[in-house]
Amino acid sequence: MRSDDALEDALVRTSFRVMAVLTRIGSDHDLSLTQLRVLGLLRDRRPRMAELAAFLGLDKSTMSGLVERAERRGLLARDRSPEDRRAVDVFITPAGRELAEQVQDEVREALAPFTDRLRADDRRLLTRLLDSLSGAATANQATRGTTGTLPVDGP
Repeated sequence: MRSDDALEDALVRTSFRVMAVLTRIGSDHDLSLTQLRVLGLLRDRRPRMAELAAFLGLDKSTMSGLVERAERRGLLARDRSPEDRRAVDVFITPAGRELAEQVQDEVREALAPFTDRLRADDRRLLTRLLDSLSGAATANQATRGTTGTLPVDGP
């Protein structure tokens, strides 16, 4: 097995484990993986509907339906963009934020048996490496708490 094969295999095994946790916790809250991603993305940004759809790889009608269902549950809301009144922004409501925080706590608890195996300095190193791999470090620093542009890579 080449070293790249071992890395890819470890990434795939880890992603399967994380996806299983997310799927179970999402199901516990009647949320799909895409809905979980949306809640996670909207915790610290207020993108335009079209940007969110493009980032998630969804067409606009699918995105509208997903947001509409979340609106009926009181988790998300839409409003005209303050920068461009022709555009529509989507944002998390207080109830959505509360659920996102609850889900994040449950995910952290579910992953703790795996992450706690690592020493604190190894956890920090793994975080830096994964951020580097996903492009999240620079993208998240650039967009933290802003409207508009979403990170380059997925959450």
